[in-house]
Amino acid sequence: MAVELEAIIGIVGLVLALLGVIVPVCAAVWEFGIAGRKRLGYRVQMDTPLTGEVQSGHAQVFENLTLPAGTDLADVSIVLLRVHNHGVTDIVGSDYLVNDDNPTGVRVRLPGRRVLGVAVTELRGTLGLNLEQQRNGDPRIRMFDDEAAGAGIIDLPRVPLKRRGHYKILAVLRRWDSGGSRFHRYVSAPAEVHTAIEGGTVTETEAPTEWSKRVLTLIAFLVVVIVGLGVTTTVTILQSPDSAPLDCASGNLTLTGSTAFSAVMKDAAESYRKTCPGAQFAFDFDSSDSGLQKLNETGKREQRSPAMVAITDGVKPDKYPELLAQPIALALFTLVVNKKAGVSDLSPKQIQELYDGKIANWKEIGGTDVPVRLVGRYPDSGTRQAFQQRILEHWESGPNSRDCETIENGTTGTPHCFQSSTEAMLSTVARIDGAIGYSEFGSASKNNDVVLVHIDGHKATRDDAVHRAYPFWGTECAYTYQEPKADSLVASFLRYLAKEVGKDIIRSHGNLACADLENPVLCQPPS
Repeated sequence: MAVELEAIIGIVGLVLALLGVIVPVCAAVWEFGIAGRKRLGYRVQMDTPLTGEVQSGHAQVFENLTLPAGTDLADVSIVLLRVHNHGVTDIVGSDYLVNDDNPTGVRVRLPGRRVLGVAVTELRGTLGLNLEQQRNGDPRIRMFDDEAAGAGIIDLPRVPLKRRGHYKILAVLRRWDSGGSRFHRYVSAPAEVHTAIEGGTVTETEAPTEWSKRVLTLIAFLVVVIVGLGVTTTVTILQSPDSAPLDCASGNLTLTGSTAFSAVMKDAAESYRKTCPGAQFAFDFDSSDSGLQKLNETGKREQRSPAMVAITDGVKPDKYPELLAQPIALALFTLVVNKKAGVSDLSPKQIQELYDGKIANWKEIGGTDVPVRLVGRYPDSGTRQAFQQRILEHWESGPNSRDCETIENGTTGTPHCFQSSTEAMLSTVARIDGAIGYSEFGSASKNNDVVLVHIDGHKATRDDAVHRAYPFWGTECAYTYQEPKADSLVASFLRYLAKEVGKDIIRSHGNLACADLENPVLCQPPS
């Protein structure tokens, strides 16, 4: 029953959504593509007796108006008519539906009033017909009285109008029958506008600040659609108590491996847990090799794909044939030096000579007079493996110091110590004068106590790494023991890392998600 209800709610929501799109589109096509391409509108903006204007004290021009002898101001009225193009195309003279030999485009009929005079008060967007000439007696605006009908007539020419073009006509009128008591006050009869447009419409429009009934109806319809969609969505959510996305999985998952990428994975795990409350995570980050070993041993013991993912800075060794890799990110690494070294850019050759013990003091390569102290990582570190492959091009020599400052008995050369994690590496370089080390870029960039070293003038950026200008980078891989089940938490979490939220988290730590690259091959550094 619940499934059927959800199906019905889904269908209702789909129908409302389709209507919310189809109806406005059809209305727009009809309004502007079929019925409203050519639209001539008119609006009587003023129709009032002249006495009201005179008595207002704001229209001295009417007090000085010259009228026929014996004309009482109480019999005089004024009409202001606005004619405008409110369609989507221009209106030309031939669009007016009148005989070719008739110059009239619009006829204004004024029942019960005679026309005393006409003036053009505003003219914008006309095409080729200058109505300003009408003030100089141009005959194309005609005015006369229809004695039989008892109405004044104003014939306006076939004015071509651009889109949104308009003009205004001001007419001064006198009541048809001016007899009777002088205290008789004028009672207006509405002006009548007669015209037609070929392939278009003529409408009496409302003031621009007012909305038409059709617009209000369409808005009301859209409001109903939005409310309906909100209701169906809310009901659907309430029908699913967990409110979890379809790709959520529950259970426990252990993340192990590289300390360099541990911050990224912890953030991603926390984000996934908030989205999918049924998932719980444990963290056991030690080193890339240690993570691979734990995953391999757990898989062999359980004889299946365990709820464990190992993260490595690079590819696995050949001794783990059951482990399958999924490239996650192009990971940036960087050399870091103590601030007292006085350098910020090194060539690959200088870095090699430093770690080979051939440069003992920073002043030998343009730095300060401070002795060099070498800091490295243990052999199982993925960051060290990337450093050896991408920069040194050989194995890093063994340590000869425990504190990175003094050489142990029986050894010679530059003091060289190892650290077990990225955090320990950074804190050691920051603490010891003249120290140099290497680190994952995201963690190093947040440490203000060390200097990030450019290599051959190139700083650690994703673009320079992708275009092979910056050499110190590698691929962060997620390893599973054999292929995990599609509905497992392992598979769901790995898919999450390749989706938008997961990619955003990877980017926030200065790395580039492999899923962002059009060519996945670029996520693997060249040999």
